[in-house]
Amino acid sequence: MKVAVETYGCTMNQSDSDIMRAYLSGHFELSSVEDAEVVVINSCGVIEFTERKIIRRIRELKSAGKKVVLAGCLSRISKEALNLADSAIAPDNLDKVVEAVKLAFNGGARFLEWRNVDKACLPKLRLRENVIAIVSISEGCMGQCSFCATKFARGKLRSFSIDSIVREVESAVKQGYREIQITSQDTGCYGLDKGKLMLPELLERICEIEGDFRVRVGMMNPHFAKAMLPDLLNAYEDEKIYKFLHLPVQSGDNRVLKDMKRDHSVEDFVEVVEEFRKRFDIMLSTDLIVGFPTETEESFWKSYELIERIRPDIVNITRFSKREGTPASKLRQIPGWIVKERSRKLTELCVEIGLEKNRRYLGRELDVLVTSHGKRWMLARSNEYRAVITLGNLGEFKRVRIGDCRHNYLLDSELRSLLATLSTGVSLRRPSGL
Repeated sequence: MKVAVETYGCTMNQSDSDIMRAYLSGHFELSSVEDAEVVVINSCGVIEFTERKIIRRIRELKSAGKKVVLAGCLSRISKEALNLADSAIAPDNLDKVVEAVKLAFNGGARFLEWRNVDKACLPKLRLRENVIAIVSISEGCMGQCSFCATKFARGKLRSFSIDSIVREVESAVKQGYREIQITSQDTGCYGLDKGKLMLPELLERICEIEGDFRVRVGMMNPHFAKAMLPDLLNAYEDEKIYKFLHLPVQSGDNRVLKDMKRDHSVEDFVEVVEEFRKRFDIMLSTDLIVGFPTETEESFWKSYELIERIRPDIVNITRFSKREGTPASKLRQIPGWIVKERSRKLTELCVEIGLEKNRRYLGRELDVLVTSHGKRWMLARSNEYRAVITLGNLGEFKRVRIGDCRHNYLLDSELRSLLATLSTGVSLRRPSGL
């Protein structure tokens, strides 16, 4: 039987797909979606738009005569998606994927029970399309955000053991992976379910592993980062850690943050950013929700002014999406045209800031790691995780001179000269992950 895995959403989902492929490969032939008899949809339920897209995809696959196994967050969030699928597994039941595929042809099955599984101990079959290995360090979170439905699917925090995570990273490095992406719903709260914040300790243990590789630390919430700030800054001193900080603020208004139940203030966010910038040339990524139901015009401009003042390198702007069952879904919604206009204004500001920041690198030499293929060229990452379009080989560490830039990437001068020589007017694809 031919089986395919189709993945939506975050890096945690990508890691879960690696686990499912490992289990499936021992029983079925892994294939493209087009050739598959069964498609495992690893779904995302962060926003309604993505949920509707996945539901349409399930219907499309079933109309083509394929069986569908629903995995990922929607198996616990969306009754419609669950009822459309032939079988289903929850994020903590990945070892049941083989059984779910087999039963999809015979009435189906639903493996949705809550289990405490150390995913760092589970087998992984990673795609060799790049030199990036995604390593999950925990499941669930400690938050109670009023807008979030992911907690319904992933539950409360269950941190995986440091030893099993270190063994997984060691194995990935030995297999030739050069970028290790540490991921979780919130890397900052890692270990809190066991009594203390342990992310700095974990990073130190990972950096002790022999080999030439880099570590990208995933999103952490400001209040947890602040609580362990001295130890976290010390851990970031290691050259193996990308000087990259993903710190979601979500709003520039403390009143809105309170309504969101975010457990941090604007001041907490600013303090962490400023302390990191004192020590490192950090690349800052943050998240903003535009159009939260209690966001007034004044609240929006506070968010705008915060971005204007802090000037992050990356801002992930999300228009508020009502998720069934969350407290925020019961609030009166802001008209869509207002949300769209606020999003447009913020986007324009962020593009302006990104271009201004990247122009500072023109003519400079940077050490980079070539991590993945682009459409025509290669994508590399600087020590601050800046995207650099270049030539080279996967896994190669090299030095480049920056010859051009856009708001979201830098361009190697060697490649820029080649493009000028070719004079083909080739358009560069926007790198993934930005």
